[in-house]
Amino acid sequence: MSDRSQSEMLFGRAQKVIPGGIYGHVSPVAGLPDCFPHYCRKAEGCHFEDVDGKQWMDFMCAYGAVLHGYSNPEIDDAVRSQQASGSVFNLPSAVMVELAEELTQTIDFADWSVFAKNGSDLTTWAIRVARQYTQRPYVIKAKGAYHGVDAWCDPGYGGRIDSDRREVLEFEWNDATELEDLLRKYAGKVACIILTPYHHAAFAPSKLPADGFWQRVRNLCDKYGILLVLDDVRTFGRLSVHGSHRFFGFRPDMAIYSKALGNGYAISTCLGIDALKKASMEVFLTGSCWNDALSMTAALVSLRILKRDDVASEVSNKGALFAKGMQNLAKEYDYSLRMTGPTSMPYPWFDGDDD
Repeated sequence: MSDRSQSEMLFGRAQKVIPGGIYGHVSPVAGLPDCFPHYCRKAEGCHFEDVDGKQWMDFMCAYGAVLHGYSNPEIDDAVRSQQASGSVFNLPSAVMVELAEELTQTIDFADWSVFAKNGSDLTTWAIRVARQYTQRPYVIKAKGAYHGVDAWCDPGYGGRIDSDRREVLEFEWNDATELEDLLRKYAGKVACIILTPYHHAAFAPSKLPADGFWQRVRNLCDKYGILLVLDDVRTFGRLSVHGSHRFFGFRPDMAIYSKALGNGYAISTCLGIDALKKASMEVFLTGSCWNDALSMTAALVSLRILKRDDVASEVSNKGALFAKGMQNLAKEYDYSLRMTGPTSMPYPWFDGDDD
């Protein structure tokens, strides 16, 4: 490998003042520390340059947060224009209303929208809204599903106490029979089911919904009077600009979007049905920078590009090409490779490499 002196120097400095040097899932310590870049200097399109001057092609683009390419001129020009007027004020700006209108016109089930900065902000808030509306304590999720960093759903790290997950129930993805067994056992006590459009647990093959799975989930929610919350943080815009529920053919009661919505500008949104508007106003929601006009401007332009350019189809076509190429390479070098998940978000899995 060529010179990595700047990466190593920065990482050494960081370890003295930042826990772990680089924390979370982006830490090179958890990957290949001698090969992966540590810090980015600049990026454009699907390429970035690290602090040692090496050029990289990025197949993830900020772990899915940058769908329209780094330094997208259409989005960045709109942000710069808004920046001339300001970003965060005591009060929201007009672009918040514009974005909420655009979202509710785009997402067929939605009557209202609220905004925050991260997916975790609003998956947790949506569960509180469901509890407020139903006056029930329990939440059901799929085993291994990731819905954020809060204690009720994080991947299993420290700092939790037993009560954090006391009212969280789990079932195996695609097993609607096990789900109904839980609903019978806790009848009248479950507020909501929260699921991702397809199962993308960390460090495991992605699993698409089985035929009829989503319709069974929707029917069970209606039968037992509980809410269906869709965590569409990772997949929004990649399966359908109208929400991943449209792609799989079902109707949620609330859905949370983030990542590609802002194309790298920090924003998340929760959309919901009219029946939940009163409960949503009864659950406190605020953040120091959540009214940020810059990220909302970016999201508005990003959303319009998604619709205008049929980005989901383009990404799916490119993902299929990538998956085929990976499979051909695996066959050539005698690796057992499965490309899992939808073509717009292919996830490679090497059999026998469970670590």
